[in-house]
Parts: sequence; C-alpha cells; structure tokens
Amino acid sequence: MDTAIAGSLPKPAWLAEPEKLWAAWRQEGEELAQAKRDAALIWIKEQEDSGLSTVCDGEQFRIHFVHGILEHIDGIDWNVKTKMGIRADRYVVDVPTVTAPVARKYSIHKAEAGYVRSHTDRKVKCTMPGPMTICDTIADGHYGSRVEMAMAFADILNQEALELEAAGADIVQFDEPAFNAFTEEAAGWGIEALERAKRGLKCKTAVHICYGYGIEANIEWKKSLGDQWRQYEAFFPALNKSSIDQVSLEFANSRVPGELMRLLPDKQVMVGVIDVATNEIETAEEVASRIRAASEFVDPDRIIACTNCGLAPLPRSVAVGKLRALGAGAALAAKSL
Repeated sequence: MDTAIAGSLPKPAWLAEPEKLWAAWRQEGEELAQAKRDAALIWIKEQEDSGLSTVCDGEQFRIHFVHGILEHIDGIDWNVKTKMGIRADRYVVDVPTVTAPVARKYSIHKAEAGYVRSHTDRKVKCTMPGPMTICDTIADGHYGSRVEMAMAFADILNQEALELEAAGADIVQFDEPAFNAFTEEAAGWGIEALERAKRGLKCKTAVHICYGYGIEANIEWKKSLGDQWRQYEAFFPALNKSSIDQVSLEFANSRVPGELMRLLPDKQVMVGVIDVATNEIETAEEVASRIRAASEFVDPDRIIACTNCGLAPLPRSVAVGKLRALGAGAALAAKSL
C-alpha cells in the first residue's frame, strides 16, 4: 500500500525553535544551507525507516509553506503591508502586496528536489502552495482580479513544477487549504488554476486540502462547522473530472463523512489516517483500522495512507512515532485488504 505524508515535518532544534510554526532560522549563510540539508537528510532516513513508499524533504528548506516560494518572486513588495482577511475573513493579518506583474527570478526548489532524489530510491514528492491559497495569503495591488492574479501565479508554479520533475520528482503536490474556505470558487477557477499550474507535467500530481492547524482561528472555525464537515462535497466532483491524480482528505478523528470519498472514483485518495492535532501517537492497529474503514468507500489499490496535514508543529519524537505508526499500520492493513 502506498504511504506518504502531507508535507511538513518538525525542524530539528539546531535549525529552528521546536514546536513553533514558522520559527526563524538559527543559522545563516553557508551554515544555514548545510543545516537545511542535514535536516532534510535526517527526515528522508526517518521516512525510509518507517517504510513509507514516498518521501519528501519535510519542508526543511523553507520557513513558511507559502512564503517559501513567494520570497523569490518579483512583483511582490514585502514593505507594503495590506490588512487582509485570510480564509474568507477567518482571521485578519498584514500581508505583503503584489504591486507589479509577478515573475520568477530563478529556479527556487529545483536544487532541493535534486538533493532529495540523490539520497533515496523511494518515490519523491515535492510540495508547493496552490494558486488559490497563494492569492489568499498575499494582497493584490496590481491585477485587480483575484482570478487573473491566480493564473499569473499558476504560470510561475508551472515553470517551477517542470523543473522539479526534471530534478527527479515523481509527484508534485499543490497545497490548497483555501479550497475549504472558498468551495464554489474552488470548483471553478481554483481547479482551472491547478490545471494551468500542472500543464506539461508527466509525473503524478496531487492536491492537498486540509482544514487548517496551528492557528487559534482555524481551531475555532472548525468548532463552528457542526457534526459533519462536508466542504469537500462542493468541489470533489469537479476535482474528479480534472487531470489531478491524487486528492487528499482528512479522515483521522475528523468529522468528514467517509462517504465523500465516493465522489473521487477516478482518483488516488490520500486518506488522512494520522491525526496531526494531538501528541498522542497512534498504534499500528489504530492506523490499520482507519485504512480498513476508508476501504469501504475507496478501492484499497487507490488508497494512499497519509497524514491529515503536516507534522511541523509537533515534537520531533512524536512526529517520528507517527511516521512509524503510519508505515506499520499501512503494512498491517495491506495484509487484510
């Protein structure tokens, strides 16, 4: 059975402050570059030792999953801050502003992808923010249209994705938590932008859609959603018609009805069987039980056992334990499916 994580893993204490989202680097210059490579190498080994079929760099080369790419893009003024509501005004923050046409200055993540590829014989997944989520993280002071700005960023992501593939990526994943905030738009221009971002790719493509973690506003929002979280229902049918190969879904300790997986009959489904909102480490049997439950709605050969979201805010030892549980649980489930 295929196994993977959503993307992020904790930064070692010598790289950044542990158990803190978006913590600043503790090194600089060449020492920082080497520290990032060392951290990525540790997590490649931990994923391999856990038996995962797909590995990634755990986002050890970037602080923020969106800003990690945006800080290398022309047309964004980081000194011009705009107060903006994020995820449909779930919370308001000051964000950098697009003040001119956006353009990629140079290759951003290609060397990182090549580094991971050179250190593993497993499948390699590289992650980037999706166009809609980028546009919900940065203010538009130039385009006058969120859709137009999304398509401009999709073109940049496409340039980067093609280079990631050339560097050895087997899977390019776009992270789109904003889909759950703008469900109708996601089914329309959100998916259109994803198609634009992936055009020309021959490797597998994935989209990761979660409900948000680590921010109090996200936690409070989820409390307001009632007994069933059915946001996926609005755009899963459109995603099933798209050319994206893999689609994620939160499942472990979530209120997402498993039946929604039936809306993706033509996709591999990254089923979240690891809860990232708790330090409690699952047993292999608990993970296997979740996989078996998911198999009532998805053919087992289309299941990718995955985490609900990234593991970055967790203690390192907890993240390692959850990786081990994911690998062992998937192996256990595979024996009975």
